[in-house]
Amino acid sequence: MPSLLALMAQIPPPPGQGLPLGPVTLNFYGLVIGIGAVLAVLLARRRYAALGGDPEDLEMTAIVGLIAGFLGARIGFVLWRLPDFADRPLAVFAIWEGGLVLFGGLVGGIAAAWFMARRRGMDIPAFADAAAPGIPLAQAIGRWGNYFNQELYGLPADVPWALEVEPDRRAAGFEEFSTFHPTFLYESLANLVLVAVILVVGRGGRLHRGALIFVYLAGYSVIRFSVELLRIDTDFRLLGLSRNNWAFALLAIAAIVALVWWQRRPEPQPAPKSGSGRGTGSKGGAKGGSKGGSQSAKQSSRSRSKGRSAGGSKGGGKRPRSQR
Repeated sequence: MPSLLALMAQIPPPPGQGLPLGPVTLNFYGLVIGIGAVLAVLLARRRYAALGGDPEDLEMTAIVGLIAGFLGARIGFVLWRLPDFADRPLAVFAIWEGGLVLFGGLVGGIAAAWFMARRRGMDIPAFADAAAPGIPLAQAIGRWGNYFNQELYGLPADVPWALEVEPDRRAAGFEEFSTFHPTFLYESLANLVLVAVILVVGRGGRLHRGALIFVYLAGYSVIRFSVELLRIDTDFRLLGLSRNNWAFALLAIAAIVALVWWQRRPEPQPAPKSGSGRGTGSKGGAKGGSKGGSQSAKQSSRSRSKGRSAGGSKGGGKRPRSQR
């Protein structure tokens, strides 16, 4: 029997999964993901500009990365549960029902962002540092989509902050329980802490440019490994750990090793800026170098001209004006 405190403080079910707007319904799941993505891009844009990059380059690259990451996350989910879509193939596009796999999103998003950054001649280490805190910020907000969809909750719980789950949304084998650990809330709060950690450790020049993306990967892997211990939406266990536990454990180790390796390398230097002040990269550097070389040549020519003029004055008086 839940205590009176638990009844008063527990998290109630969501009022619905969407907001009716005339003939259409604004789905809360997509709304919170969209809000998180917009805030992440705005934060990354501001940080990249502070690092000397072109905000427009960052914005375009981030948008492509977000779209590719979303598609990768959805494709990963569909491939993971392919038999579930055999009888209803159109459900592949029903993203408002939930169903995203983080690893698919990471692969798709990072690959697309890296490709675009290279193509636009961006300073990739600076881009990685600028984007690093925005990713967990987007995840912290996007996790609330699980609340509105009543999914990905944890084990049954009788704590004051337990999440009440409606009977038709309870996992098989747990129908007799009404309150569960709100794992979406745990991960959301932990991601906000990770945002703060990334912002703090990124100050003072203690880490090489580009290292913050490894801090994010390591930190988020630890968060997910911990949250996965409370999840009940898995039927695979090896030594008491789920697939995601093992995957995030390996990712955490890989991220830490990569961070140590990155720190031991010579620090990557910022790419030279173009003469117009836009972005960085080979193209901009070539323009800037060409412009600088041209100015140096002009100054050298002026110096030689002055020298000849001075020598002529000492040796034989003034020359005709046309020869100065």
